[in-house]
Amino acid sequence: MTEQTETSQRPVLVVDFGAQYAQLIARRVREAGVYSEIVPHTASAADIAAKNPVGIILSGGPSSVYETGAPALDTGVFDLGVPTLGICYGFQVMAQALGGEVANTGLREYGATDAAVTGDGGVLLGGQPVDQNVWMSHGDQVSRAPEGFDVLASTSATPVAAFGSDEKRLYGVQWHPEVKHSDHGQQVIENFLHKAAGLPADWNSGNVIAEQVERIQAQIGSGRVISALSGGVDSAVSTALVHKAVGDQLTAIFVDHGLLRKGEREQVENDYVASTGVRLITIDAREQFLNALEGVSDPEQKRKIIGREFIRSFEAAERELVAEAEADGEPIRFLVQGTLYPDVVESGGGAGTANIKSHHNVGGLPEDLQFELVEPLRTLFKDEVRAIGRELGLPEAIVARQPFPGPGLGIRIVGAVTADRLEILRDADAIAREELTKAGLDGEIWQCPVVLLADVRSVGVQGDGRTYGHPIVLRPVSSEDAMTADWTRLPYDVLARISNRITNEVREVNRVVLDVTSKPPGTIEWE
Repeated sequence: MTEQTETSQRPVLVVDFGAQYAQLIARRVREAGVYSEIVPHTASAADIAAKNPVGIILSGGPSSVYETGAPALDTGVFDLGVPTLGICYGFQVMAQALGGEVANTGLREYGATDAAVTGDGGVLLGGQPVDQNVWMSHGDQVSRAPEGFDVLASTSATPVAAFGSDEKRLYGVQWHPEVKHSDHGQQVIENFLHKAAGLPADWNSGNVIAEQVERIQAQIGSGRVISALSGGVDSAVSTALVHKAVGDQLTAIFVDHGLLRKGEREQVENDYVASTGVRLITIDAREQFLNALEGVSDPEQKRKIIGREFIRSFEAAERELVAEAEADGEPIRFLVQGTLYPDVVESGGGAGTANIKSHHNVGGLPEDLQFELVEPLRTLFKDEVRAIGRELGLPEAIVARQPFPGPGLGIRIVGAVTADRLEILRDADAIAREELTKAGLDGEIWQCPVVLLADVRSVGVQGDGRTYGHPIVLRPVSSEDAMTADWTRLPYDVLARISNRITNEVREVNRVVLDVTSKPPGTIEWE
């Protein structure tokens, strides 16, 4: 935890007490134009000071501050002179550490709650309505604010729902300003950042690109680098950033395993290459993958086969490039990887140069590939990556692409994978995507898997005759992070158009059904 921050901008640190919303807090800070990072509550005051923060936010958490073993904070953090905001559990940690009182009065607040701003609301709540709706989730209350702190808000159950000290630049709220359900939540965060801490809103995609180009050039020098390009937004943007930095020193490798959706290979080979100028090698491995998957229905076995064959395809291309590079006297030492900040946080937040043996999340790359990783997106969230892609001029079809599984359509066929079944699913998927885009719904859903139940047939009537065709399943879901999801309530007329077109235009399909299961209990993908 003592390493320097990964960006030249000094961060606002979000101290994580086990909150489900810690990443969301960090994103809200960035939406306000300020760079943020997440650190665990176990970080010492010295660890935190070493990161040279310009602000600190203490997250919520599921514990009670007076329980044995409850997550604690090094109270020396409050002596660093850094503006600090406590949220929910973090609010209570701050109150207790600074001499206030936290009690369990038996009055709990969960969900929408009416709060009243006291006086002018101070720096934190100034300019907001006196009466507002906030989102609560707590069983304990701050019953007395620390000495020298002003009470800024209250609710019927919580006399101290917010407090602040302009002198100490320490503030806190009992509710969750980071969630959209709190009417003026983002304003609370922005008041803390811009007014209390005096921070400018200067974190933006242009700054990120300039900084990362400089870092990539310093890391790679005159070396050669390869990138596994999948067509997804993460690999597309990370490859484009590296190409902007080192140009023809980069070669991108695209493996067409035959499990892509309609038009995706053409998007990569034509639109992406035209917009970036990157040198691209396409490996046509369609026959190789189909042969390996022949007769296999078990989804886990499919995933393993697809991962294994991807490795073999990538290794073959890598060997050719390495031989070419050695002939030119400049070995390939670097591999681009589209690691995002949530990946870093969820794997423990490690930093520094890694190699593929200890950290590999690119399409199942082999553990014995020895490259130094280039990870230009490792400080970014998905929405920021999309903004970077647009700034770099990447095609919108790639930048706005919804999440798509690495094994591709192979795991959206329930049953064995064949060339014929892939064509059926490709056609149905293309219709669904086209109609959702026409209806302007792409931004409202996380993704919409289209599934072929290849091992299921049902009776239908088409062209005055009896048919015995396959069902297609539509699985539109809404989510922020894919950890949980709910099915998206699409307009009936859109669903009707999708169903009519699929049953009319796609052979061997005579029924379209809608999956209305949330996650949990269901997963987003069927296999």
